[in-house]
Amino acid sequence: MARPEQVLLLEPQHEMKFRGPFSDVVTTNLKLSNPTDRNVCFKVKTTAPRRYCVRPNSGIIDAGTSINVSVMLQPFEYDPNEKSKHKFMVQSLLAPPDMTDMEGVWREAKPDDLMDSKLRCVFEMPAENEKTHDTESNKMMSSNLLKSESSTLTMKSSSSNLDDGEVKKIMEECKMLQMEAQRLREENKQIREDDGLRMKKSNVMSSQHASVGMKREEGLSARTVALIMLFFVMGVIVGKLVL
Repeated sequence: MARPEQVLLLEPQHEMKFRGPFSDVVTTNLKLSNPTDRNVCFKVKTTAPRRYCVRPNSGIIDAGTSINVSVMLQPFEYDPNEKSKHKFMVQSLLAPPDMTDMEGVWREAKPDDLMDSKLRCVFEMPAENEKTHDTESNKMMSSNLLKSESSTLTMKSSSSNLDDGEVKKIMEECKMLQMEAQRLREENKQIREDDGLRMKKSNVMSSQHASVGMKREEGLSARTVALIMLFFVMGVIVGKLVL
């Protein structure tokens, strides 16, 4: 029994091209689209897993959406006489409505439920004029980078000068604030000393007034006793004369 037809739309459909030079990582994108009204699980497999890095290599594509898969070819020594035998396969199946474990779905999937598409890998080297163009582009990019770096350094130096001026200004303001704080502390100390002198004077005045009052009260009491004694003596004398 033939397997069901692939529901995912692949772009590219049949082959993935990797353009050299291959002294560095070469990346090709594979677009997977799901035109159905159901979620679709997918896996991307290759016949040379050590030569490629695929992100993501599996997942779920929601209904009516698409994702981009990055296929990264690792650096290698390219031989133009050697044809590439590497292939990729995109495997898919319809996701159950109540799916909670994607790996479990893959394990329990029947062969008749699986759909797949195969793509072959093609390696290409740029032509000589394209290499020259790429070299000139790289030189232009390098010069632009150098210019941008030099302008960045100039901006950094000017900003550092501004920062130094701002730091000096802040330091001067700090010194002024410290001097103002010291002056306020001295004024506060002088005010406290003046308050203490006034308190002492007021205490002395209060004690003097109290002593004067006490002396006045003592004088009044002595006069009162003397008057009483005088009246008593006069009363005794008058009493004797009457008798």
